[in-house]
Amino acid sequence: MHKTLLPEGWKRPKGYANGVVAEGQSMIFCGGQIGWNSDECFEHHDFIGQFRQALENVMAVLSTAGAGPEHVTRMTWYVTDRQQYLADLGAVGRTYREIMGKHFPAMSVVEVSALIEDEALVEIEATAVK
Repeated sequence: MHKTLLPEGWKRPKGYANGVVAEGQSMIFCGGQIGWNSDECFEHHDFIGQFRQALENVMAVLSTAGAGPEHVTRMTWYVTDRQQYLADLGAVGRTYREIMGKHFPAMSVVEVSALIEDEALVEIEATAVK
């Protein structure tokens, strides 16, 4: 069971939750996933393509534990270009909803100077409770 937390008087956030309380039998921790495929090859060299692949990779890891988007309680996204992220925000939202539906966990987006893989533009880590 998951419930989003919204302090009294706060505006409802769009596309994320400020906090989540969850109860379940299993906690699943998904390490940072980047936009490469299962063979560790980058098929996409644009932000949205890598964002989609990274989210799909997160879902693939969670599915091995029988979890889906509805079990995700927290996500952290690391992006290498804040301006590109903001420029693609509409596509980010559409892509997110295609993969995650209308499930919005507690989230943070952080700009970083680089990721370990030179071609990586985004890395996503997640926690789920099932």
